[in-house]
Amino acid sequence: MKEYLGQLFLEATKNLDYLNDIEINFSVPRTEEHGDLSTNAAMLLTKKLKKNPRLIAQGIIDSLNIDHNIINKIEIAGPGFINFHFSATYLTGIVKTIFDEGEHFGKSSKHSGKKAIVEFVSANPTGPLTIGHGRNAVLGDTVATLLEAIGYSVDREYYFNNAGRQMRVLGDSVKLRYNEILGEKISFPEDYYQGEYIKEISRKLVDEYEDKLRDENPEGKFKEAAEQSIFSDIKNTLGMLGIGMNSYFNENTLYTDKKIDEVLNRFDKMGLSYEKEGAVWLKLSEMGNEQDKVIVKSTGEPTYRLPDIAYHIEKFKRGYDLIVDLFGSDHAATYPDVLAGCRALGYDIQKVRVLIHQFVTIVENGEIVKMSTRKANFITIDELISEVGADVVRYFFIMRNMNTHLNFELDLAKKQSDENPVFYLQYAHARISSILRMTEKEGLNGSFEYLNLLTHETEVKLLKKLFLFPEEIEYAAEYFEPHKIANYLEDLASLFHKFYTECRIIGSEKKLAEARIALIKSVQIVLKNGLTLLKVSAPDKM
Repeated sequence: MKEYLGQLFLEATKNLDYLNDIEINFSVPRTEEHGDLSTNAAMLLTKKLKKNPRLIAQGIIDSLNIDHNIINKIEIAGPGFINFHFSATYLTGIVKTIFDEGEHFGKSSKHSGKKAIVEFVSANPTGPLTIGHGRNAVLGDTVATLLEAIGYSVDREYYFNNAGRQMRVLGDSVKLRYNEILGEKISFPEDYYQGEYIKEISRKLVDEYEDKLRDENPEGKFKEAAEQSIFSDIKNTLGMLGIGMNSYFNENTLYTDKKIDEVLNRFDKMGLSYEKEGAVWLKLSEMGNEQDKVIVKSTGEPTYRLPDIAYHIEKFKRGYDLIVDLFGSDHAATYPDVLAGCRALGYDIQKVRVLIHQFVTIVENGEIVKMSTRKANFITIDELISEVGADVVRYFFIMRNMNTHLNFELDLAKKQSDENPVFYLQYAHARISSILRMTEKEGLNGSFEYLNLLTHETEVKLLKKLFLFPEEIEYAAEYFEPHKIANYLEDLASLFHKFYTECRIIGSEKKLAEARIALIKSVQIVLKNGLTLLKVSAPDKM
């Protein structure tokens, strides 16, 4: 519907060039009496044209080449809203469109030919993925899927570092547990990795090497074994969530390939860096940020800013039209420095979208479950999947705006009832399958011929909701708001359950029954398409 109106207004600009001066938007009115879509375009033009907005609205309406088979009524409301009422014939036409397009309904080729990269998860291989990583993983994967749905070719990338102090601590943690298994009394530092997974890695090393590694450097086989084991577990966990990466980028390559040095030299030659107290500082205050920051410490070790700038330059070099970074809220204050550095070196940071998600809290029996990653009293994604299933884990991580803190309520997640939104959606899909099995036994299969009989209030609401699906996908993808798809599906399922209560199929007059079957089949297609975007299953039986 919005697409049709958008085209009408585009054609109208030939006669009303002032329409080019405003951004024309269409929204669904709060009350049905005000139509199916509305625009405030006339009011936006009041100041420019110095005319009554209702008169402007009438001028706009007069310039629109309306097909009355599609729009049967236009009215001016209030101070100058233009309200559009679509015809019943146009609304029922969505059913056949959904059937014709099937699993492709809702998708578009708007950005066909463009390349995007989504970097997400990016946890260093020091331990299993926890719930914080899980929200990042599911959000990132869903953003990538939505971008694919509007035509982008998308690469999913995992950026990690297997060097530095935390990896040295990891190797030493494994060695200490190895020696402990061999009977040695050890003193295990408080800030070392204390999880059971460390002991498992150590046991495997004892099984393979017996006591031959007593004198081995912690950064040798111990660190190597830990990294391989943990990364293997991480990949398995992502696999259980239906997530596959196109590439894994190791921060270390930025050092071995001299990319860090190249960036340092460029800053130096451009006069954008200076030495102070033995450290190298970046002139961020000259780049629009508040203050200069250290990019190489006095010890010679770079701060996070330098490799991150080098990494983003490598992304720019790969020719992506869109670069998406997904971080936890602890990165909110740091990424502007990286973007400022890239911009100063001549890269188009308008191509970069940084998405920040808030943290996750596990709530059980009304109580917050306290966790510590270092002490290993955390809930892993594997454990969460084991408790509630991959469908529920994915959906719960998606269903709230990423900008809000998420309480993952375990008790709700385990419920097999309408209170659980995943169950609610899947049950709607399964219920339609059940109805279709029954109607098939009655010799009823659905027909497009009698769609004009779909005049019940709930039927009309369902039709209008189906129309919105492609627009919801485009909005969710363009504005990086995957929760919009979850919200849409819950609304659609709610309308269907209401339809089920108010509109009988078996027992209705045959032509009406056939039309209603076609309608619920189209609802089922859209439910499945939406759940597929979220990588949540759509069962036929429950």
